[in-house]
Amino acid sequence: MAFYRRRLPHVDEPGQCVFLTWRLHGTLPPHRFFPADGLTFGQAFDVMDRLRDEARAGPSHLRQPAIADMVVEAIQYSAIPLGLYRLHAFVVMANHVHLLATPAVPIPKLTKSLKSFTARRANAMLALARGPFWQEESYDHQVRNEREFEQIKNYIEDNPVRAGLVREVSEYRWSSAGWAISR
Repeated sequence: MAFYRRRLPHVDEPGQCVFLTWRLHGTLPPHRFFPADGLTFGQAFDVMDRLRDEARAGPSHLRQPAIADMVVEAIQYSAIPLGLYRLHAFVVMANHVHLLATPAVPIPKLTKSLKSFTARRANAMLALARGPFWQEESYDHQVRNEREFEQIKNYIEDNPVRAGLVREVSEYRWSSAGWAISR
């Protein structure tokens, strides 16, 4: 098991299921104060996720169907045939991505592969300069047990419902709950 810290603490244990989240660069204002006193990491994550879902400013490139499709295809391609992880659940929202997977490679390699490939493709599709597309650091959480696995899977697939984008999880085509139905 490897432990490393940047702005966030990270634990990387091969073969251990992990919940990953990354967001577009510039989606949260740098001057915004986020009260953390008395909040668990999970509660703080929920607050940040609601802010991402409710964001009315900042980039929302993933709202474009072609960009969201490309990210979903990269997520699936990284699982099969590349074999970087076993995919359990995902959702691509307007400005962030959630992924539940069991990595076959170190988490930094997994996120670098997905983020760098999709950033290059998205920047080309959007005719943007080669500036940052994704926020550099990702959030990761090791899944502790089956109960937590189910809670996280439901959390991921319910994200579009909580954000008011659809009524049923299966209606959102950029998630593991809706992808098979829409394709």
